[in-house]
Amino acid sequence: MNTVYVRILGLIMLVLIISGMVIYFTVDINTLTNLSVFQPWSVVMAILAIGVGLLLDGTRLMHMVKISGEHIRLKQAVEVVFGNYFLAMLGPGAAAGAVAQMMFLTKAGVPSGKAAVLVCVRTLVSIFFLACCMPFIFLHDEGILPGVSNETMAVLATIGALGMVFFVWASRSNFLDYFAIRIAKQLSVARAKKFINIYRDSKEAVRLLARQPKSMVRVFLESGLSLIFIYMVVPCLMLGMGVAADWLTVMGRMMFLNILLYFSPTPGGSGIAEGGFVYLFSGSVPSGTVGILAVSWRFIAEYLPFLIGLYYTITVFGRDILKKQFTEDDEIH
Repeated sequence: MNTVYVRILGLIMLVLIISGMVIYFTVDINTLTNLSVFQPWSVVMAILAIGVGLLLDGTRLMHMVKISGEHIRLKQAVEVVFGNYFLAMLGPGAAAGAVAQMMFLTKAGVPSGKAAVLVCVRTLVSIFFLACCMPFIFLHDEGILPGVSNETMAVLATIGALGMVFFVWASRSNFLDYFAIRIAKQLSVARAKKFINIYRDSKEAVRLLARQPKSMVRVFLESGLSLIFIYMVVPCLMLGMGVAADWLTVMGRMMFLNILLYFSPTPGGSGIAEGGFVYLFSGSVPSGTVGILAVSWRFIAEYLPFLIGLYYTITVFGRDILKKQFTEDDEIH
């Protein structure tokens, strides 16, 4: 059987198993009673929220491409966004999603070198926005990590944000080149090449960020708005359950969860996302509903864009591109 179809089938089975387990271990005698008050209009609100978030993701990509001296249409930018969701669900971490973004950007006429840098910029800006929010989130919410004081978490988050600022300065001044070379010498040839490529793309991404600071402020704000609308899926669904949720707390916990998912080793964060969601929100929703809410969030925020990304990938590249891409990935690994 074709490798890509095996992976898609494996993903479907993984999603079904995880979703079933999450629901099974979180339902109780009150589940049906609490779900009886659910209002379907909240699903429409959630879908509208994710739609606006993904549209803003597309417009910020257009502006990043413009800063690099290239041009793509909104439709092409949206294809990049959905293509990222599709391949990211079929591979661990963000690696497969990065491949999808480069494929679509190159198809849209962006040179491959610039495409790699733009993919890096897109990720760095999102992580930087979340890193900037983390200190305030930890000062507001005491329940994210019980046993660890808010002050400690806020200090650690601030150090992380400042670390990203330091990386920007160090990349512009070539301060880290010596250390990057020393690290590469300790790795195998294949891993050293991959490490240097990532380091080089990150440096170029930083230089692109600094090239037009006013334009990058706009991209930064669009990134924040995009993420906020995407995370609004959860409070929208909570409203449908009659929960008077503290939106600031809910959005803060979603940001905390999603910054962890950027570094998840599982395809699309499967398992880690659902487990983390149950842990963070089990005390915020009616008894026996947190698992169903977790699965509903994942379907709207991840699996629905995944299906749209599958459609765009086949429409733009044809069926053969999937087989070719995964064959190349398997040969590399």
